[in-house]
Amino acid sequence: MAGQEGQEGQAILAAAQAHFEKGEYAEAEALYSAYILQCACAASVGGAAPGSKCSPEGLATAYNNRGQIKYFRVDFYEAMDDYTSAIEVRPGFEVPYYNRGLILYRLGYFDEALEDFKKVLDLNPGFQDATLSLKQTILDKEEKQRRNIENNF
Repeated sequence: MAGQEGQEGQAILAAAQAHFEKGEYAEAEALYSAYILQCACAASVGGAAPGSKCSPEGLATAYNNRGQIKYFRVDFYEAMDDYTSAIEVRPGFEVPYYNRGLILYRLGYFDEALEDFKKVLDLNPGFQDATLSLKQTILDKEEKQRRNIENNF
């Protein structure tokens, strides 16, 4: 039974990923949500044991990718919630830190964005987009501070 349930979960996740890659975001989001719900139900029944429906990698990917769909819709706070959930499930997964950092940057929360980009680079020093984003965030934070000083005089 557990093996069959595990295959079901993997099939849902694979279908969600296929829709995501085709840009069929409504379908992908529904499937990612179903997978996340299935994982939550499995956890409440007794935890995600080996051979259960959900792996930490699969669940973190589902949260991260659902967050991406919400990001594309400009639902930034909901997307950040999903990225944070992905991080909670799998703290060593650098992608949701990067994605959350991008939103924090866009919203002007430079200190928080810096922390996320630094964490990405702690986990994966070769993550070039995170290196560039970290540098840009530092520059923009300094510019904002300079403007604030000028405006106070």
